[in-house]
Amino acid sequence: MTSPLWRRIGLSAWMILLACVIGIPLYYIVVNTLKTQSEMVANPLALPTGLFLDNYREVLASPRLFRSFGNTVYVTAVSVAAQLVTGSLAAFAMLIWTSRWNRIVGNLFLLAFVVPGQATLIPLYRTLVGLELVDDLNGLVLMYMGGAIFCYFLIQGYMRTLPFEVIEAARLDGAGSLRIFWHIALPLIKPILVTVGIFQTMGVWNDFLIPTVFISSPDNRTVVLQVFNAVSEFATDWPMFMTVSVVALIPMVIFFVLTQRHIVNGLLAGSVKG
Repeated sequence: MTSPLWRRIGLSAWMILLACVIGIPLYYIVVNTLKTQSEMVANPLALPTGLFLDNYREVLASPRLFRSFGNTVYVTAVSVAAQLVTGSLAAFAMLIWTSRWNRIVGNLFLLAFVVPGQATLIPLYRTLVGLELVDDLNGLVLMYMGGAIFCYFLIQGYMRTLPFEVIEAARLDGAGSLRIFWHIALPLIKPILVTVGIFQTMGVWNDFLIPTVFISSPDNRTVVLQVFNAVSEFATDWPMFMTVSVVALIPMVIFFVLTQRHIVNGLLAGSVKG
């Protein structure tokens, strides 16, 4: 039964109004990247009087910005790949080998999942000092490996909906566990792997806390740290700071637009199979 016309119109009007409210900060930032400092101070919400692109030219001419993008791509790609491999292997092992010890390990995983990450920063910092990985991109990768717990729980929930008769048949035919995982389980869990990978990619790329604590040298900064550093570098030039912010946002905006269909498909696939 369709809802009345007046209700659909009211809902559409409300959604448009909400979208406009949410879009105001984005409009504010983008518009002021095309202004000079004096023009922004005069009227920050007005459209620019001309196409002023010097802010973008100066930002894109900075080698540190591109280095920070490279650092972020490396940390994000390696850590997300490691999270997916670790989480999917752990989920598969916990489901096909049921025992009392597995339940104990599963409870420990749950405990690690509910502990706030901020509460473990000091012991983790001391650990990385001992491993000589402070102010090191590989140290960041190691820190983000904790996200494998999140991957484990989502992938395990999805795996419970799989037809385990196929896996049992492969075991009876003499296939080993790794072969079953690679040739049978992995193709079946691709939708949730893509969904989890997208979530973790956006989380690692946009993370501020961990790089702030564990990275100190300018050459190892991630793109979020580079944006934060622009506050001090361009303290009196807000259009320049906003330009750095917009340039840093562009990759994630493109990434989200290209992958949002996979997010919906992965979540729907897991719910329908249940």
